[in-house]
Amino acid sequence: MVAFPFYLPFPTRGIEFQTALINSSSWSYFKKTNPNLLSHLSMAKTNKKKRPQLIKQEEQIGDIEDLFSEEDTYKIRASLLEWYDKNQRDLPWRTSTKKSENGENVQEEEEEKRAYGVWVSEVMLQQTRVQTVIDYYNRWMLKWPTLQHLSQASLEEVNEMWAGLGYYRRARFLLEGAKMIVAEGIEFPNTVSALRKVPGIGDYTAGAIASIAFKQVVPVVDGNVVRVLARLKAISANPKDKTTVKSFWKLAAQLVDPSRPGDLNQSLMELGATLCTPLNPNCTSCPVSSQCRALHNSRNDELVMVTDYPMKVVKAKQRIDFSTVSVVEISRSQDRSQQTKSNSRVLLVKRPDEGLLAGLWEFPCVTLDEEADLSMRRKLIDQLLKKSFKLNPPKNCNVISRELVGEFVHVFSHIRRKIYVELLVLHLKGGKHVLFEEDDINTTDWKLLDSEAISRMGLTSAVRKVYSMVQKFKQDGSSNNSVPSRKRPKCS
Repeated sequence: MVAFPFYLPFPTRGIEFQTALINSSSWSYFKKTNPNLLSHLSMAKTNKKKRPQLIKQEEQIGDIEDLFSEEDTYKIRASLLEWYDKNQRDLPWRTSTKKSENGENVQEEEEEKRAYGVWVSEVMLQQTRVQTVIDYYNRWMLKWPTLQHLSQASLEEVNEMWAGLGYYRRARFLLEGAKMIVAEGIEFPNTVSALRKVPGIGDYTAGAIASIAFKQVVPVVDGNVVRVLARLKAISANPKDKTTVKSFWKLAAQLVDPSRPGDLNQSLMELGATLCTPLNPNCTSCPVSSQCRALHNSRNDELVMVTDYPMKVVKAKQRIDFSTVSVVEISRSQDRSQQTKSNSRVLLVKRPDEGLLAGLWEFPCVTLDEEADLSMRRKLIDQLLKKSFKLNPPKNCNVISRELVGEFVHVFSHIRRKIYVELLVLHLKGGKHVLFEEDDINTTDWKLLDSEAISRMGLTSAVRKVYSMVQKFKQDGSSNNSVPSRKRPKCS
């Protein structure tokens, strides 16, 4: 270990001359990347009296314009990279290197394929846990190993592969981006400005691809990086505020290592994901704890905790709404006792190409702003079926059974939705071809599928929950809410 003198401007103690211990390997890296280090330190010591002796009270909240000193920048880089080299998780989207016979490092993947893999992984990792993403990523890359392969896929195939990850708009943007790049006949964009032109790629994803795949010296800022930086600098300002966000990008840009930009960015994200966690940070194992103002503050004030940084932002209150879903079975038999999987098909409807869950498949449903009773819910479903599919009992179909299956609550990021589920079994007069050959019915927006085909579809978790409830309900027997076939109520 080497005793390394440097300055740390702690907010509660003004500027003090500190001595930190840094291991020999980090010290070697530090000297190599900054040959003028000793002169910098000498100047810093000489100019000590010229520095402000006390940081203002309002700056204790976190001076977002207080950038890293040059000395701290080099030391943090060295410590992070050394820690990352020893502790990084073995993840399938991280490039491995191997030694050739002449000792040179050879990249196993081509640069474009590497960029494509980084893109897919970063999009999947948004709002999703790493352990969940690993299997999805491996399956995705097995099916579409290159950008060209993905560009030939259909949205339905992509949604099927994505099913269960949520936030399906991400998958659509991946497909649209791949098609755009291939159609224009250009190489994979390798700069942030070029990457930002691809659908669905924002500042973070562009920075990740550019730095990791193309070694561009650009920063990345995600939730993990924000947390690490906020604690290093004891920034208590609202992390969602535009001014604060810009400052985090400036701080991250300072730390990017010119020779290993991708690794440095990944080390910051890795630190936030594994050690500098939201609720239980492992400060004793942190490679940059000696530069952490939040840790320093917590040791000098029992009322301060490392987890106070960054500020906890109150989440917007979830909107509450209601939905009534009808699983419509079209049966070939008019006798309920003869209902089998082989003689019935289930109606699925494609959602609009814009908005929530765009382009995905679901059972016929109506969303409500307020709770409605059973009679009103059925009336709304009947109106939908008549308008969209000309299903109008008893004119062109008979109701074999109609049963209330149950209800459950499904939570989106911003919506808490109570979903009512019913099973409606119909028999078409004249057969389905007569009904569905109407000129004004768009047959690309609906499907009649058997249970086996439904199980293979890329359905959202809520739609799968609905179908599972119906399957279980049918196995357990009918409920007391059955509408006898002799009554056959009208749908309008």
